[in-house]
Order: sequence, then structure tokens, then C-alpha cells
Amino acid sequence: MESTGPATFHANEPHHNDLAHRLNWLRAGVLGANDGIVSVAAIVVGVAGVTTNSGPILIAGTAGVVGGAISMALGEYVSVSSQRDSQQALIEKERRELLEQPEEELAELAAIYQGKGLSADTARTVARELTARDALAAHLSAELNIDETDIVSPWHAAFASAIAFLAGAILPMLAILLPPENIRVPLTFLAVLVALAVTGALGAWIGGGSKWRAAVRVVIGGALALMATFLIGNLLDASGIV
Repeated sequence: MESTGPATFHANEPHHNDLAHRLNWLRAGVLGANDGIVSVAAIVVGVAGVTTNSGPILIAGTAGVVGGAISMALGEYVSVSSQRDSQQALIEKERRELLEQPEEELAELAAIYQGKGLSADTARTVARELTARDALAAHLSAELNIDETDIVSPWHAAFASAIAFLAGAILPMLAILLPPENIRVPLTFLAVLVALAVTGALGAWIGGGSKWRAAVRVVIGGALALMATFLIGNLLDASGIV
């Protein structure tokens, strides 16, 4: 006979909120690595268009890696901090309304479930049972789609963004500095475009989109960025400005 106890989740079905949360983090990591690959590759290839000397390439690349990682971390920190402040303000507002007008909030919660298709009596019963168990959590989930225990730390987001950028930036730095001078630029182009195809496909796989389409888009964009900076470097060299 089938169990009549509490329902359980199948291990291979994404019912848990933390699974979606982890996938979002993974996607953000892939995008951060992609940014590291493209931006640093564009810098070092641009400098390589002016000189084959490893010194200036190393200096420019290092500056790009450090500046890019800090910029990514700062941007993520500011963004997530703003999101967290907004969420906390909404949570405090909901907590205050539950204290000051509990009956109105109960009726509001019942109306939400009735709007989802439950009968008035069933919606009222559900609202009462959820309120008795955890009124704040019930209202945050139904009204605002917020989980009080799942607010992202801006420091964690900043650190993860910086690490992802650094991980992506390592590839173009190694590709431009390690090979002989006569093949370093074409080898960097090849390594970067292959890496972009992988990150593009991985990002699409995480999001459930077309891996080929995403890979082609990001490869074309990366190739344009590399060609643009390399040509600019060549033009500046030929003009005698640098």
C-alpha cells in the first residue's frame, strides 16, 4: 500500500528551492568566467597588436585581471546589497502588518489562494493553517515570493564574482605569455574562442536553452572583441602614436 504520511520529493526532481538557488549561482559563475575570458583577452591581444614584448603584455594583462576582478566584485556587492535591503524592508513591513492587522492579513492570504483556484472555504482553511504554523513565512511566500532564510549575502556574491572572473582571466594570460612570439596571438584567439564556446554552451545547459545557439553567439561576440582590439593596436602602432 502507498504511504499516507507526509509527501516526499524524488531525488531527481528539482522541487527544492536550494537547487534553483545553486543553479543561479552556477550561472552567475559561468557568466563571470566568460567576462574574465573576453575582457582580459581583448586587453592582451590589443597590446600584442602593438608589441611582441612580453613585459607590456604582462603589465596590461595583470592590470586588467586585478581591475576587472575588483570591478566585478564591487558591482555584485552593490547590486546584491540593494536587493537585500529591499527584501529586508519588505519583510519588516509584512511583520509589522501582521502585528497591527492580523485579521486583514489573514483575509488577504485567503484571497490569494482563492485567486489561485481554491474555493473560498478551502482557501480560508489553508490560510488559517499556514498562519498558525508560520504567519510571516506564509505571507512572504504567497505575496512576495520571498524566503526569509534565503537572502543572499553581498559579501559571498562579491567573492564568488571575483573568483569566477579570475578563473576565466587565467586562460588568456597563459595563452598569450607562454607560447613563442610568432604564434601567441593566433593561439590566444583559438584558446579563447574554444573556451567561450564551452562557457556559452554550459550557460545555456544550465538555463535549459540551445547550447549550439548560445555557443555561436558568444564565440561571435568574443571574436569581434578580439579582432577589434588587435586591429586598434596595429593601427596605433602603425600611426606612430605609441
